[in-house]
Amino acid sequence: MKKPTLGRNDPCPCGSGRKFKRCCLGTEDTQDATSTPGTLHEALEDQEFSSLEDAQAFVTQYVQRQNLRPQDEFHGLSPAQMHRLLDRPFLSPELVRIPEVLDVNPAAPILRLFNLLTNAIGEQGLKPTAKGNLPRKLCRDAALSYWGEETYQKRTRFSGINRENDFSDLHVTRLVAELAGLVRKYKGRFILSRDCRRLLAGDGPAAIYSRLFRTYVTQFNWAYRDGYPELQFIQSAFLFTLYLLSRYGDIWRPQEFYEDTFLRAFPMVLDDIDPGLMSPEETLANCYSWRTLVNFAGFLGLAAVEPSSDDFLCIEYRVKALPLLGDAVQFRINE
Repeated sequence: MKKPTLGRNDPCPCGSGRKFKRCCLGTEDTQDATSTPGTLHEALEDQEFSSLEDAQAFVTQYVQRQNLRPQDEFHGLSPAQMHRLLDRPFLSPELVRIPEVLDVNPAAPILRLFNLLTNAIGEQGLKPTAKGNLPRKLCRDAALSYWGEETYQKRTRFSGINRENDFSDLHVTRLVAELAGLVRKYKGRFILSRDCRRLLAGDGPAAIYSRLFRTYVTQFNWAYRDGYPELQFIQSAFLFTLYLLSRYGDIWRPQEFYEDTFLRAFPMVLDDIDPGLMSPEETLANCYSWRTLVNFAGFLGLAAVEPSSDDFLCIEYRVKALPLLGDAVQFRINE
């Protein structure tokens, strides 16, 4: 009898939570995923089937049962739930609700910078530089307002803000706002879109924040902000990080806690890292903390991420969830 097969889009039987086609299919791990004790291969050995259809039905039911069991490495999530969070983050209301308009007036670094940007654009628009960027004076004024005098002096001690890219947070805010359809260029000037004006006149920051959040996780490439490998999976797993913060972020924890938890949950990501000066584990840990904790959770006001020193290149942080997390992302895992 022909051996029953798994569908390419089925959750992988290895329990990773990823689709079979994006995990063990076509690799040497395909056999491992179904041959370890207590898994599919062993279960099939004691079965007799009268037809391929019966065998296929058994495989389907077995995999479904396995994928409904919570996994320790997923901290209470089952592979099936993880599969939904990874592949359909905005279409899984049974697991998580991400409102398009918040019930609170949000406060977040990205929103502060967006307000500075929209105030500068105003009713008349804002003329860009010859290269199409924000004017230098605006970048300097925004940095001074955003950081404060003391931090501004420290940050510009060796290199001033002479172009938009020198103030990375503002640069990224402008890019995300454009991707979100809130800011655009018209007749050689930055202007606020009609959609942006409508949102500002209606629900205001409660709607603007949600638009920025969705754009940041779905359209903006996080790897653009750092020099680490692409590792798109880190961005795809943004809800798992927020789930961890909602579960463990009530107290301060070192960033190593979240690094280690992510690595235990998704060790396969190490296979995407080429050997270099640092080990794959070190590269993944540093990339994850900088890209997900600092530049995502911290920048969007979902967590407080405090460095252990004033050194701009500091790579040690302590992390704690902020109230905005529960308003912007509402998990229903245990309901």
